[in-house]
Amino acid sequence: MKYLIVGLGNIGPEYEITRHNIGFLVLDRWADEEEVKFEMNKLAYTSEVKYKGRTLHLIKPTTYMNLSGKAVNHYLQEHKIPKENMLVITDDIALPYGKIRLKPKGSAGGHNGLKNIEQLTGGANYPRLRFGVGDDFHKGQQVDYVLSPFSKAEMDELVLNMDRAIDAVKSFCTIGLERTMNHFN
Repeated sequence: MKYLIVGLGNIGPEYEITRHNIGFLVLDRWADEEEVKFEMNKLAYTSEVKYKGRTLHLIKPTTYMNLSGKAVNHYLQEHKIPKENMLVITDDIALPYGKIRLKPKGSAGGHNGLKNIEQLTGGANYPRLRFGVGDDFHKGQQVDYVLSPFSKAEMDELVLNMDRAIDAVKSFCTIGLERTMNHFN
């Protein structure tokens, strides 16, 4: 059984510890725990984790957030993974900081990375793990907010929140989306 686990983010040191990069951060933490490395490949940094008899292909697109669909579509096809076995980890300003929410499908909600994935993979019918980054910004400041670093208080809780997200991904790959949603949502 194969899965594609997509962490959304932007490449470059200026984006490294920003809210918009939570997908990258979660996958980096998981790779560190598993003692695997990401390698630069076509359109993405890639790694592979074995978990309970399953092969999990981890990707961090290098196409920048707004063109994430190029990498996602490429790796779905290359590894012959059905879309229902893909999970996209993304930031979400509609959720309180640290809260995670799994969904079987849904709208992009103004998220350009999700919009591009929908465009290039044929619709919004794919699972996603939304990681709450809060909405502590003034009107018109959304872009600045998601591209800013986590606060000191948020950093203090970040590891625990990322570990919970990793546990949710592992659960998705073993007991399925519905049961995982019942446990983590």
